[in-house]
Amino acid sequence: MTGLRLTWVQPEDLVGHELRQAAQDGRDATEIAGRWHAAGGAPAPDRAGASPEPAAPRLRALAERLLDELAELPAPRAETEPTDLTAVRAACPSWPPGPEEPQGEPQPALTQGALHAAWLGRAAGCLLGKPVEKLPLAGIRALGRATGNWPPRTWFTARGVPAELAAAYPWNRRSAPTSLAENIDGMPEDDDLNYPLLNLLLLQRHGPEFTTAQVARLWLDELPAGRTFTAERIAYRNLLAGIEPPDTARYRNPFREWIGAAIRADVHGWTHPGDPASAAAQAHRDATLTHTGNGVYGAMFVAAVIAAAARSADVHACLRAGLRVVPPRSRLAGAVGLGIETARAHPDFDTVADVLHAALGHYHWVHAVPNAALLAAALTHADGDFSGSICRAVSGGWDTDSNGASAGSIAGLLAGHPARLPDRWTAPLKNRLATSVTGFHGTGFDTLAELTREATRTVRTKPQTQIETEAR
Repeated sequence: MTGLRLTWVQPEDLVGHELRQAAQDGRDATEIAGRWHAAGGAPAPDRAGASPEPAAPRLRALAERLLDELAELPAPRAETEPTDLTAVRAACPSWPPGPEEPQGEPQPALTQGALHAAWLGRAAGCLLGKPVEKLPLAGIRALGRATGNWPPRTWFTARGVPAELAAAYPWNRRSAPTSLAENIDGMPEDDDLNYPLLNLLLLQRHGPEFTTAQVARLWLDELPAGRTFTAERIAYRNLLAGIEPPDTARYRNPFREWIGAAIRADVHGWTHPGDPASAAAQAHRDATLTHTGNGVYGAMFVAAVIAAAARSADVHACLRAGLRVVPPRSRLAGAVGLGIETARAHPDFDTVADVLHAALGHYHWVHAVPNAALLAAALTHADGDFSGSICRAVSGGWDTDSNGASAGSIAGLLAGHPARLPDRWTAPLKNRLATSVTGFHGTGFDTLAELTREATRTVRTKPQTQIETEAR
């Protein structure tokens, strides 16, 4: 079995990622980094999930020891970037009221048409970004320009791309056969759609009072391990090793502030229309299985924006609502603010993306911080327009399919009905979703909208304060 290379879990690959995370956290890992590199340890793979060659046994053993030492380093940002929900709420002076509070009131469920548009939007935005995932920004732009599709206004295509350019910037190997314009035949499987499906199952089985442990059990029952990546794969491994939440998010998990929790947040927002506080609190219970700090805030932000978009056509107000559930001194809040300000300052979105890459490019391309900034910038610059939002989100690089999916979900919800989404985005989906989540393969987006509406009715039957008490 020496030829087996497991992505995202090998200790020798995790050390480099943890060293980068330590630098961003303000932890001093200089001495540990010195020992790692002196022993022949390599930096983290830049874009792949595993280094190309297996590590010697002595190096793997050292990697495991160093991961434990890195976890013990003092964390100076812990106070301004807490993970516990009570501490997060205390750090947010503008935390929005919930329906059980004096200023709040319960909101009616979303219409099936609005939910249908949100599901379609999530799928279309994800599919647009799939073939260029992992490519550098320069490559995405070059491929789009080579086919006359820049700034992008429709699906990417390989037709007309010069051979030398295709060799320099190869399409995503797994996605190109199903996501280039000439190949699209329904919505192919993607983790950005699998997780909303799992959260539908979660609400069907446990209702809004679900616990983080129940999220974990659902994954073990219904989510193939091979369909997980980064923080989710680490948490899955930790569960199998007998580690319980929330330690599943912390133990040897350098991806705990990446984007994974944010791509799971939509259902929490869809089922709490007009109630960003409850949406964010529910997203928190989901996110803490796999993430901490900014990784959790990314999920709370997306859930709150979506909850606000269910009752407001003003995308800028929705983004402000999202920021109310994020600690204002956190890096994610600062990045979202930068994204919004930069989008307002420059009429050309390529310039917006360049500014964000210059400011935040030291983060990994899957980290929650730069991707939240880009998502906010795209929505701001497009003023909530559907095509403009997904095209800008994908054109900015980084995690293209995830950002496209979140932008599409929000902008689709703002549109309010499938008929208001351009046919070029919805027709190729053929109302058909591929997935490995049991019971959903081949399901139509209209059916998913109906199931989500049913879940929304369940959520509205119990006060959020009771839900949070039971979850604790």
